[in-house]
Amino acid sequence: MSLFRTKPVEQSIEDAEGGEHRLRRTLSALDLTVFGIGVIVGTGIFVLTGVAARNTAGPAVAISFVIAGIVCALAALCYAEFAATVPVAGSAYTYAYATIGEFPAWIIGWDLMLELALGAAVVASGWSGYFASLLKNFGIYLPSSIAGDEAVFNIPAALIVILLTGVLVAGIKMSARFNGAMVAVKLAVVLLVIIAGLFFIKEANYQPFVPPSHAMAAGEGMKAPLIQVLFGVQPVAYGVFGVFTAAALVFFAYIGFDVVATAAEETRRPQRDLPIGIIASLIVCTILYVAVSLVVVGMQHYSELSASAPLADAFRSVGQPWMATLISVGAIAGLTTVVMILMLGQSRVLFAMCRDNLLPRSLAKVHPTFRTPYRITIVIGAATALLAALIPLSAIAELVNIGTLFAFVIVAVAVVVLRRTRPDLPRSFRTPFVPVVPILSVLASAYLMLNLPVETWIRFFAWMVVGAVVYFLYGRRRSRVAATAPGEAVLER
Repeated sequence: MSLFRTKPVEQSIEDAEGGEHRLRRTLSALDLTVFGIGVIVGTGIFVLTGVAARNTAGPAVAISFVIAGIVCALAALCYAEFAATVPVAGSAYTYAYATIGEFPAWIIGWDLMLELALGAAVVASGWSGYFASLLKNFGIYLPSSIAGDEAVFNIPAALIVILLTGVLVAGIKMSARFNGAMVAVKLAVVLLVIIAGLFFIKEANYQPFVPPSHAMAAGEGMKAPLIQVLFGVQPVAYGVFGVFTAAALVFFAYIGFDVVATAAEETRRPQRDLPIGIIASLIVCTILYVAVSLVVVGMQHYSELSASAPLADAFRSVGQPWMATLISVGAIAGLTTVVMILMLGQSRVLFAMCRDNLLPRSLAKVHPTFRTPYRITIVIGAATALLAALIPLSAIAELVNIGTLFAFVIVAVAVVVLRRTRPDLPRSFRTPFVPVVPILSVLASAYLMLNLPVETWIRFFAWMVVGAVVYFLYGRRRSRVAATAPGEAVLER
């Protein structure tokens, strides 16, 4: 059996439109945009701004956010074409299946499993820390053994995952309403931070806007960036190269916009609404990131910014400590939506893989009332809750980043392949300047991947090897697409 057997686009669309595995189409372009904002705006806006400004870019961190936004926009244009052309659950997994083949599709689905499940657990752990910090303001102290980074069993993290699992099972419209409420809270906090911060900006803090460059201490051993190990590239702080170094750091504040594409099967007018949702959410978040970064470096000199809570500490430095509590509220609302939407994306990717028999098909069952893939959602919720409660995930959080970038590369390549193999397909949105934009997307993603530590690459390849073993032991013999070949039979479980 060919490992590169493709699944026709028409078959994917037919699976989405009929049968027992059909989801309910209720989402609008606004819902998708809010989903995108919900998953993108998390701790990045409250933390990475200060880290990148203090350590690598200075006040020019705003330019770093613009550069990172452009890199994401290249990938977003590729996602938008696919989402409009193949409006089916599964995102990059489905796109790879239609263009490159079954085994590459499995690998990217396995990769997305790592990105989304691990990402949700990491964020849930962060949510627990902010929640415990907020309770302290009201005189309630949770033991460090059950909440925060050093918890033995992180109870708040597990509970928020279980709560959000219930919301996701209850229906996509319910999920959209809950997400909308949480996004409204965090956007209100972010806008208040921007407006209030304008009154405390000191022009002198912007000088020099691009500080003079100097070499940074090189990483050592497994913690060294791969680009340093392969090419001897010395990391640089400040100056023009420092701005680009910061762009590689703040890029990870944008992770998540691709999850919008996983809701394609539940969108009323996917050919129109999906490109709007993906691109609009990215534009809004880029504007917010640039505005916040300009405010925070204007309020406090970049060399004095806090690494853990730059916004809160910036307001404390100007005599406004009450803003720290408000920022904690915004962070909790922000992280809540990030956890929920990452779990939503994970459930839709695995739903598509189960429907193709590459994972147990019984898990793809849709709830008769809520029209959600409730079985796979509950499994994901249980696994994520255990991960968030039991495992200290900060050391392996960068696996989320490399998984996302790998998906960007696959989607960019797949756009070019589908243009050549199926030029007849109707495309309501077309990525401009193909193949230039996809090639730039691949190069930009590859560069950012090279900036990740060697140990992250080793863990990523180890995860991919495990995925390959699972495929050859289970999915290869049960594939629905394989059943179309003479002598092949599909095994449904």
